[in-house]
Amino acid sequence: MSTDKVTDKIRASRQLQPNLVLTAKREARGWTSRRRAARELHRIWKDNLPGCPDLESLEKSLYRHETGRVQVRDDTYRKLYCLAYEATPQELFGWIGADPAAEQRLVVRSHKFIPVFIGVESAERLRDDPRAVANDKHWLDCRVMPVDVINGECDLHVWPFGIAIFHLVEDLALPNIASLSVWRVQSYKDNMGWATGKIRELAERNDIEAAYVLSAYWIEEAPWSGETLDAALQILAVPKVLLERDIDPVNALGHAELVERTLLVEGFEHAGIVPFGIKGISIAYASWSGVVYFPVAYQRSLAEEDLVHCELAVQSLWAYSDHLNRLVERGSDPVVPAEYGWRFLRGARSRIANARPQENEQHRSMRNAILATCDLESHLAQSIEALRDSAGGEI
Repeated sequence: MSTDKVTDKIRASRQLQPNLVLTAKREARGWTSRRRAARELHRIWKDNLPGCPDLESLEKSLYRHETGRVQVRDDTYRKLYCLAYEATPQELFGWIGADPAAEQRLVVRSHKFIPVFIGVESAERLRDDPRAVANDKHWLDCRVMPVDVINGECDLHVWPFGIAIFHLVEDLALPNIASLSVWRVQSYKDNMGWATGKIRELAERNDIEAAYVLSAYWIEEAPWSGETLDAALQILAVPKVLLERDIDPVNALGHAELVERTLLVEGFEHAGIVPFGIKGISIAYASWSGVVYFPVAYQRSLAEEDLVHCELAVQSLWAYSDHLNRLVERGSDPVVPAEYGWRFLRGARSRIANARPQENEQHRSMRNAILATCDLESHLAQSIEALRDSAGGEI
């Protein structure tokens, strides 16, 4: 072989793009050799597809497809691999001769909850606003008013014990989880600044500010299936896992996409994630970072508002107890109106933690998962103790 031909062969090999997903899927099935895989694929082809090739040809094609010497353009092979590995074409082959934006979409309704402690007097003034209306679906007494926002839709929820929460809803269509993860980090900073400015304007006070942002993602479309879908939703429950600790989010997308692809192939588990989906009906996860819900059987799953009202109730009490506990940490005795003292918190804890007679198993699982991951019950216990110790914590 001439030097030029050798050079050309080396250059060509360097340009190969092995399909690591196909290889990983095969090995996950326990088909450690391509010969074994070819036999299984041959059987699946004969049972489901026309024109089955001989075993040797199938093994050669598998080798070429996995090593990247040939892209999987043949529609029958694409169907074969999808059948064998219980996966979508997007998972196995990416984008071949197509516009990715037209085929792969992660469609999400993002719910952001941004609490602010405004105090009982400011809460009373906002609740008296003609735009503020009661909603009997709230778990705790609450009034709601619309708020103008540039992107999405927003309501301000106000509880009489001094907590206000902006509920910001944004519809997203993204190519991958990495894009959501980067967007999330960038948007949180903007959301906090906007919420602080808006609540100061509405309450006519300059000494209050937004406390934090918590997200819940309602998944409307997902480009994965099987175990990959499950791993993807768990990643969505803790999307910051895709980002390096000290990297600038503006320049983080490329690295996040690489981490995402790796985790989707290898699988993903996180000790802090609690599942609360029902097989065949929904796939759902809660974590300290937020909640993800994918309604598989839409008519039998939880309604979107079920998730929203649960989080609103939980975050209102979390923000209130966090405010009280911070006062204790600074060496102060928390003092509150009698109607919102330790007895109120004890009753609210019961309302949040205990099932209602009309609830079904899905509601119970949702509430338990969210409570298990947000540490609210511990916060409430500390607040109740602090209020009892400070002469009842009442004025």
